[in-house]
Amino acid sequence: MNLKAPQNVEFLFLNKKEFNSNYTDLNILSNRHLNIMYKELKKFKTNNSFNYTTNDSLEEVCNASENGSGVFLVYAVDGEEKELIMVGSTGTIQNDGTLKSKNGGLFDKIVNGHQFAKTGRKYTWPTQMKSENIASLEVYWYETFNAKTNAIPTYVEGLILQNFLDENARLPRWNVAF
Repeated sequence: MNLKAPQNVEFLFLNKKEFNSNYTDLNILSNRHLNIMYKELKKFKTNNSFNYTTNDSLEEVCNASENGSGVFLVYAVDGEEKELIMVGSTGTIQNDGTLKSKNGGLFDKIVNGHQFAKTGRKYTWPTQMKSENIASLEVYWYETFNAKTNAIPTYVEGLILQNFLDENARLPRWNVAF
């Protein structure tokens, strides 16, 4: 994983057997760390996730809201390991406090938003995944601005990216800038 362990914790694996016997402890530590790092996401009750491989149609597997605005997190999955590789958002809050969103909401942003080229992710993600030998992606999405919750999507995106930057001294690899 690309997450730093706390400075007072050390793991030394001498062989595969020792790694496997200690992996459970490491996994628990990593999950605790992720829960702290992304605790701001727990309050958003309208959320879901989906898996995507290069053999899938992104339009078919994406279960994100077509009306909602919020954030999405993309993880590269390799066996038991997950790496946060991208954070994105959609939806703009106007001066009067209303939401300005593009048609298609989170679904459209994930499927048709431009990344790596001036074309939609449904075309560029498979190519990028193949070039980086990524077997599958897990995409988690959260509506952050709706009738029950009023968190500005880019603010939540910024919090997540700031936490990642603080822990890793860089942004996730598919986030070019923020």
